[in-house]
Amino acid sequence: MLSCAVIWGASFVVIKDTLDVAPACWLMAIRFLTATVLMAVIYRKRLRDNFDWSHVLAGGILGVLYGAGFAVQNLGLAYTTPGRSAFLTATYCVLVPFINWVVVRRHPGASSLVAALLSIVGIALISLGDDMRPSLGSGEWLTLLSAVFFALQIVFVDRLTGSHDMTTISVVQLGFMSLTCAVFPVVLGEQAPALSGLGTSFWLSLAYLVVLSSCVTTLIQNVGQAVVPPAQSALLLSLESVFAVIASVVFYHKLPTPQLALGFSLVFLGVLASELGPMLLRRTTTKRA
Repeated sequence: MLSCAVIWGASFVVIKDTLDVAPACWLMAIRFLTATVLMAVIYRKRLRDNFDWSHVLAGGILGVLYGAGFAVQNLGLAYTTPGRSAFLTATYCVLVPFINWVVVRRHPGASSLVAALLSIVGIALISLGDDMRPSLGSGEWLTLLSAVFFALQIVFVDRLTGSHDMTTISVVQLGFMSLTCAVFPVVLGEQAPALSGLGTSFWLSLAYLVVLSSCVTTLIQNVGQAVVPPAQSALLLSLESVFAVIASVVFYHKLPTPQLALGFSLVFLGVLASELGPMLLRRTTTKRA
């Protein structure tokens, strides 16, 4: 889960200039389609052995939820700032315990709630900077909707992947993500980019997005969530915004501030609470018994 957050965080730097030459939803549709073809070629034997309608249904649900999250997030980004978008998207780490409670009737633990609140305050300090205005416009509401899609995807990964082949479901998921992302620009009438006129930097960025940010992370997330509970998974994945800021400090020489340091500290405490809280609770219960 942590490696996914690192890769996604670095992708903010990679994708920065790419969006200047390709609309976001078309870029994601191309990215996920290329990733689907690449994964299907590499794992063709696994697909031949495991592909069935059950994998199509499970992968389709995950792909539509995840693809809709990406598309709606980018629609919202046109009407809000990147910092507010990153913060509001990260609220899925707070939503997951409650959505999981509704779906599987599993009450969220105290450590998960404390961890989520610490992390979301830390991410606010990291992402928002001086933009702490409380008002919510159309961009913010769209971004919050994308956080709901991301939270639902994390919960359903936990529910659907256990009885399926992880590689097969990952390939199907990527395919549906591509289809979902392509629907939005078609409906909105956005013109597809002319790929022939794009430079080397675009193709290098696309290679990173396809191989690492799509193929590797999708497979890792599906495999990792087989053993990591949804609330902890959401918290670890939300570190994406932290690593995005670290990447901007390293590559764009953005100077760290006391506010950033406090934000990083709160997120770190949130991760510790998530990881160590259940362990301490079990030990306390055992001693009392």
